[in-house]
Amino acid sequence: MGVIEKISGPLVIAGDMLGSNMYDVVRVGNAKLIGEIIQLKGEKAIIQVYEETSGLRPGEPVKSTGKPLSVELGPGLLSSIFDGVQRPLDSIAARSGNFIAKGIDVDPLDKKKKWDFVATKKKGDFVKEGEIIGYVQETPIIKHYIMVPYGIKGRLEEIKSGKYTLNENVASVKGSEQEYEIYMLQKRSVRQPGRYARKIRSDEPLITGQRVVDTFFPIAKGGTAAVPGPFGSGKTVLQHSLAKWSDAQIVIFIGCGERGNEMAEVLTEFPELKDPLTGRPLMERTVLIANTSNMPVAAREASIYTGVTIGEYFRDMGYNVALMADSTSRWAEAMREISARLEEMPGEEAYPAYLPKRLAEFYERAGKVETLNGKIGSLTIIGAVSPPGGDISEPVSQGTLRITKVFWALDKALADSRHFPSINWLNSYSQYLEQLKEWYEKNASKEFPEEREKAMEILQREAELKEIVQLVGEDALPESERATLLVGRMLREYFLRQSAFDPIDAYSSIKKQEAMLSLILHFNEKLHDAIKKGVGLDAVEKINSIGALARMKEWNEKDVSSESSKLAKEIDSEFDRLIREEAESGKSDQEVQK
Repeated sequence: MGVIEKISGPLVIAGDMLGSNMYDVVRVGNAKLIGEIIQLKGEKAIIQVYEETSGLRPGEPVKSTGKPLSVELGPGLLSSIFDGVQRPLDSIAARSGNFIAKGIDVDPLDKKKKWDFVATKKKGDFVKEGEIIGYVQETPIIKHYIMVPYGIKGRLEEIKSGKYTLNENVASVKGSEQEYEIYMLQKRSVRQPGRYARKIRSDEPLITGQRVVDTFFPIAKGGTAAVPGPFGSGKTVLQHSLAKWSDAQIVIFIGCGERGNEMAEVLTEFPELKDPLTGRPLMERTVLIANTSNMPVAAREASIYTGVTIGEYFRDMGYNVALMADSTSRWAEAMREISARLEEMPGEEAYPAYLPKRLAEFYERAGKVETLNGKIGSLTIIGAVSPPGGDISEPVSQGTLRITKVFWALDKALADSRHFPSINWLNSYSQYLEQLKEWYEKNASKEFPEEREKAMEILQREAELKEIVQLVGEDALPESERATLLVGRMLREYFLRQSAFDPIDAYSSIKKQEAMLSLILHFNEKLHDAIKKGVGLDAVEKINSIGALARMKEWNEKDVSSESSKLAKEIDSEFDRLIREEAESGKSDQEVQK
């Protein structure tokens, strides 16, 4: 038991704290606010408090729990919404109304509910840490596997199926020195990365249904991506789309310091959304962590670590997990405030010098792994960054870009022109293209990687030509260059632009993306061939297939094969007609001249 000596915003200095350890959770003041020890100096402990500290006074008691900041893991996580320190917001609302009462202590998971446990091991089996001994059908689409906690191995003395609460032991293991009881509830320290057998090089993309992402800038399962962009550029809409449509089995969505209305939108939308893979409500495979901008600043750090620890837990079961953090800039701002109150030597733009290290520790917990039980699981981390004014030269953006392998550059100008997703195709990149090449050749088409390169060349050439057009006008360009501008516009408007609110266009399968891209490039090939044979661009712009290409977005997934085949024949037919008419017109001119 210590005593408060000094209070500085979310930072509290307590004396008489001998025997405490770094990162121990403490209860601060008479209100018993949740805090964490971040520094020890002799008998003094420096504590960051995860709740509002107004009203605290020097002299009030500080009590250490002797345990690190941990999360409770077990059935009941899915479909839940927690605050930054894993307190369920629905339980808090029931006890304290619309505002979180100071020092409120609520169990993260329901300890009274009985779950139907099905044992998959039998008495006498030898088990070790991470091994699956049974499961609970937590939601209709997700089996929650019960694993042996870290540090335990031995023979099963007892295990039986049945209905249990989280605090009732479902099995007992006899180790070499003692006997252990196993519960469906586990606790893990949030600052310790999860354990696994080995990391694996991922050769499979996280399919998001967003054409600009899956085709041009894919992210591997177990990969990392940065989404920097200024206010109003569509970061939140993009992350919501990825959470809704990605083919991850589990989604962890962290609202880190974001505005309350954005999290409210998630809360109202997600329960109503149907999972495109199963047809069930999306919330049945989702965990939400809400830490809004009006909540205490220090809790932003806790929300990030809470989210990634829950993600690792589901990854250890063999699931593909996608974690969205919106946004890590708010976490960095919290670190800057705490660092300033600690009077540490500031780094660039007053951020702490250890900012890149903290960012790296977070993103390095992503990966595709062989779990301790022999399954293959992955944790993909997609972090939004909110640089002031969209200037990505600031420290948080630069620190993130040095770590992550995918950069989706959001462009305010594209967002203002109602082009969504507003990912700038000239500034973005993915370092996973080569290692995912074989997957695309097998699941899209052999020509897909080559088609992607051709499309990117057209878009880059279009950007160069648009600069020339601003000086001399489009009419001064030769027909072939004007044709490139036309195809570039088709790629931008028919392929890259995608509506998140259209029930059909919100998601495109890889097969549909390949068909759309292939048809636009087929049109491009026919167009340039026709121009070489004397066909004018004005005549081409009147053909019906241009409008049909614009309507490719409206194709239902089941009709993609038939519709693409039909449109390819229509393109061939119309260009053959234009070339034939041009040839006949050329003969007529020769006869007139004669």
